[in-house]
Amino acid sequence: MRILNIVGARPNLIKMAALIEAMRGTPGLEQRLVHTGQHYDARLSDVFFADLGLPQPDVFLNVGSDTHARQTAAVMLAFEPALLEYQPDFVCVVGDVNSTLACALVAAKLGVKVAHVEAGLRSFDRSMPEEINRLLTDALADYLFTPSEDGDANLLREGVPLERIFRVGNVMIDTLLRHRARAVQIAPLASWGLRPAHYAVLTLHRPSNVDDPAVLRGLLETLLLVQEQLPIVFPVHPRTRQRLQAFGLNDMLKRASQLHVIEPLGYFEFLGLMAQAGIVLTDSGGIQEETTVLGVPCLTLRENTERPITVTHGTNQIVGLDQARILGAVAKILEEGLPPHRIPPLWDGRAAQRIVEAMMSPGKHQS
Repeated sequence: MRILNIVGARPNLIKMAALIEAMRGTPGLEQRLVHTGQHYDARLSDVFFADLGLPQPDVFLNVGSDTHARQTAAVMLAFEPALLEYQPDFVCVVGDVNSTLACALVAAKLGVKVAHVEAGLRSFDRSMPEEINRLLTDALADYLFTPSEDGDANLLREGVPLERIFRVGNVMIDTLLRHRARAVQIAPLASWGLRPAHYAVLTLHRPSNVDDPAVLRGLLETLLLVQEQLPIVFPVHPRTRQRLQAFGLNDMLKRASQLHVIEPLGYFEFLGLMAQAGIVLTDSGGIQEETTVLGVPCLTLRENTERPITVTHGTNQIVGLDQARILGAVAKILEEGLPPHRIPPLWDGRAAQRIVEAMMSPGKHQS
């Protein structure tokens, strides 16, 4: 069996690492890795590949950043020749970035089976580009690998046949469980004068949060108040850094004595930092999942989530952008600690193995 694996952005690498590891140990399976270059920073990508033990891409499409339409089209045009040359049995896409949809669409039109890892997630907010990518990729996919029961329910409601749906668990958690101990050992807390459980971690990158100067300023004003209660480490996403500069907001950060504004971190450093935090504030979907398994309180700076199981089972709270809600949630965690939670079923480090077994055994249904 020949499988063409697709990555386009750093979160894809975390998910693909577990899949490639499982594929390497499977007799009769050959795989190649395609990096579309949708989001590519040589320094950060090299660190992620080294940390996660990923092979260098067999094909690098180098499409770069652009508008959604132009970027999606560029991936399709660049990917089609690679697909025709390799003639795979499956194209395996992960997550919900533009590359996920673009490569799934090319494969489907050429009659190649599509496997979508992390299928069925829904925020029910079509103003999010990722939601459009999720809906369309799932409509195209032949094998839909869901991380949790709500994913199955969403797909069935949309008319996806049951025999295409496989609940396998969460491949991102496979990677986390494999590397957590080492990550905690190397996290550079001392360089910021931090103690475990006595600091917060912040990530911000969603266009809805960082592309509007009024919204971004409001979030920063709230964070200035939070950092008066406990230090915050803020690895700044390149998109966010550009907006801070363009909107003239860097001076606000300089006024915050306990807000540590740093460059983006490699996978191990960031995982170790997050695993020992007292609170994580984020607009990232993957971090909601990781904190659920790490047992770290997570406050999601959005009004919805495509990962509701992190709220019903895990450590996540949706707090939106309202200052009073955010400050109230922080105060409650500092006073009462982590509320009761549990790890979702099948988030056990074996999701990638289940995916490979399903792809190698046509007709065998796991949900």
